[in-house]
Amino acid sequence: MRRALSLLMALLGTTAAPALAQTAPRPDQLAYRALYKELVETNTTLSSGSCTLAAERMAAHLKAAGIAQTDLHLFSVPDHPKEGGLVAIYPGRDPKAKAVLMLAHIDVVEAKREDWTRDPFTLVEENGNFYARGAFDDKAMAAIWVDTLIRYKQEGFKPRRTLKLALTCGEETNGAFNGAQYLATNKRDLIDAAFAVNEGGGGKLDENGKPMFLGIQVGEKLSQNYTLEVTNKGGHSSRPLPDNAIYHLVHALDKIEAYRFPVEFSATTRDFFVRIAPTRTPADQAAIRTLLATPADESSRSTLERDPDLNAILHTNCVATLLNAGHATNALPQRATANINCRIFPGTSADAVRQTLVGVIADPKVAVSIREVRNAPAPPPPLDPKVLAPAEKLAAQMWPGLPNVRIMSAGATDGAFLTPVGIPTYGISGMFLDPDGDGMHGLNERVRVKVLYDSRDYLYRLMKIYAEQPE
Repeated sequence: MRRALSLLMALLGTTAAPALAQTAPRPDQLAYRALYKELVETNTTLSSGSCTLAAERMAAHLKAAGIAQTDLHLFSVPDHPKEGGLVAIYPGRDPKAKAVLMLAHIDVVEAKREDWTRDPFTLVEENGNFYARGAFDDKAMAAIWVDTLIRYKQEGFKPRRTLKLALTCGEETNGAFNGAQYLATNKRDLIDAAFAVNEGGGGKLDENGKPMFLGIQVGEKLSQNYTLEVTNKGGHSSRPLPDNAIYHLVHALDKIEAYRFPVEFSATTRDFFVRIAPTRTPADQAAIRTLLATPADESSRSTLERDPDLNAILHTNCVATLLNAGHATNALPQRATANINCRIFPGTSADAVRQTLVGVIADPKVAVSIREVRNAPAPPPPLDPKVLAPAEKLAAQMWPGLPNVRIMSAGATDGAFLTPVGIPTYGISGMFLDPDGDGMHGLNERVRVKVLYDSRDYLYRLMKIYAEQPE
């Protein structure tokens, strides 16, 4: 999510909306704060926490609000007893209308107390911010979803469409048990929905706290790691040989650095470039027009690639991230390896990129292998006006004058598991990040108090709109 928002900050300069100002919390906001605090202060790191406990605590709140026990589905697997989750069902009055799914992950990135200014697992309100690990990513949205269903139940709201909630674990750690993947593979009927609303969208604030834009994520790149490996018999360094594992690897890396994947456009990125073109320099505007018509135009491509954020979404990108070579200072290397992290444009397979790398390197001494696969590639969800129009109309009411844009994320979310099984997943949050990214995945993670409460109001109203929407 942070990557997608940082991208847009660099691209849009509009500051039509006033700076966010905090007011005294309403009673219903205080009730949300208590639930949010409980969730945030439940440690859900992979190393020492328990998503299962967090899911159980959220289920208890829903049950206390009057949601039937039969509509609360806690799940886990024996090999990962602390990485469980929850699916909650809020029945609609029209059994023929497809449900809408609310998705959020409740696991968080590791955090060391000695590195933080405050205890990362104690919610602290200070200077107009909430501080804690997960305060933004993604327990803010998870708590909003639980709170929203509680509010609906207290109001006696009976939606036309069934609303479903999935709180899952494993989003933050590649190779961990992933609850969204588990549900998509093993409990597909339980989470069946016309579409899902997830993290990934949102907006950015400028240095003065003014909202700059609000985005909806419609698709994301596939993150895939590859290993380059060269091996040979080595020998004594006093007898150097042309067949040196390190040299083979270095030459391969040089070729990968120089290679440029072809420019591609999805419906999302085409729409994005059309919308942001008027905010760019005349040279960029001309390059965008040309590249949309002729993706192979080298001059226009070079113009836009000078901006690393535009470069990130124009095509597949591959970059070296780790190196390891040799076994002794006085020996020829017997092995040299590198990790190549690729962010693959939607619709391209991991193996197709591997074959491209093999061809670019053109050295049989360099083996290229695919490391663990997080998820299969999938086309982005459609630019569905039934999903996008209500979200953008409501946003225009709450934040008048802000540009609304559609984003393809260069990062990854759990939507990558749902869209391929027929549940198109959109990043819609109404959340705004400060220019520094609010410490997500880093030290002293935070979210502005007003941003959080406004997002809560936005999503509460939006889900009511979706819930009453005809097919």
